[in-house]
Amino acid sequence: MSTLSTPRQQRFSWSARQGSPGAAARPRGAWARRGPLLPALIFMIVVTQLPFVGTLVISFMRWNALDPGDRGFGGLSNYRNAFSDPTLRSAIVTTVVLTATVVLVSLVLGLGLALLLDRRFRGRGIVRTMLITPFLVVPVASALLWKHAIYNASYGLLDGVLTWVWSLFGSGHAPQPDWLSVVPLISVEASLVWQWTPFMMLILLAGLQSRALDVVEAARVDGASSWQVFRYLTFPHLRRYLELAALLGSVYVVQNFDAVFTLTSGGLGTANLPYKVYETFYQGHDYGEASADGVIVVACSLLIATFALRTVSSLFREETL
Repeated sequence: MSTLSTPRQQRFSWSARQGSPGAAARPRGAWARRGPLLPALIFMIVVTQLPFVGTLVISFMRWNALDPGDRGFGGLSNYRNAFSDPTLRSAIVTTVVLTATVVLVSLVLGLGLALLLDRRFRGRGIVRTMLITPFLVVPVASALLWKHAIYNASYGLLDGVLTWVWSLFGSGHAPQPDWLSVVPLISVEASLVWQWTPFMMLILLAGLQSRALDVVEAARVDGASSWQVFRYLTFPHLRRYLELAALLGSVYVVQNFDAVFTLTSGGLGTANLPYKVYETFYQGHDYGEASADGVIVVACSLLIATFALRTVSSLFREETL
């Protein structure tokens, strides 16, 4: 027995055979939205990824400019030489100590400044601008400022203060230490702390201003002291922001080259991993081993960046709840 199909059923069967126009339009619309981003994506790949691929390839080659006749595929020999090099191990230890010290001290100082700026007082905007300024200074200019204006043994600020203090007690024989020779690593760390404390302060200040003020006011009404409010409310709220600031700061500080090169030229135990790459490439002219050192630096940075991205993702998830 045959049944006649309705016009609606006929249209449905025809669209099923021909394919849905809306389903075909959606991919075209998606590509139309993503198309303008393709030039930026291609540019980013060319600028960032292709040089890294080239560095990775060179890291497996024997390539020393002082011995042009011995060039070819070397396998893992550059990595074995890098890890067996005592200067690389020393650079790794220096990098860890330098990064940990700068990040921890910057976090503590940034937390104190953020708590100060979270209060209302006259001229807070001007103070905030002045405290952010060190982070806006070019790294090389910052290192030069510390090297000549602060650490110089003849006219630097530190030795000038020592001369003034000694003169108050009637003595004209104030000590004039050469800070970059006496405490080289601490000198580098101090300049980096000055530069990165505003970065920590900004992140922690954003965390402080995202608190629920009604909970803080309720705790004060119940008789909680300022220390109890900070310990049981503020600090747990800032935990994610502290982790984020520490991880992002570690990503940047572990790659620092400007301060080490400008202040000490990598001498007196201040050579970190980026300076070791520079030394191997420009002084040793060993392009293969320098590339292997660079890959090791990138691997360490990616390891820290992975934890940073996870922290950022968890922070955003908490904010949306």
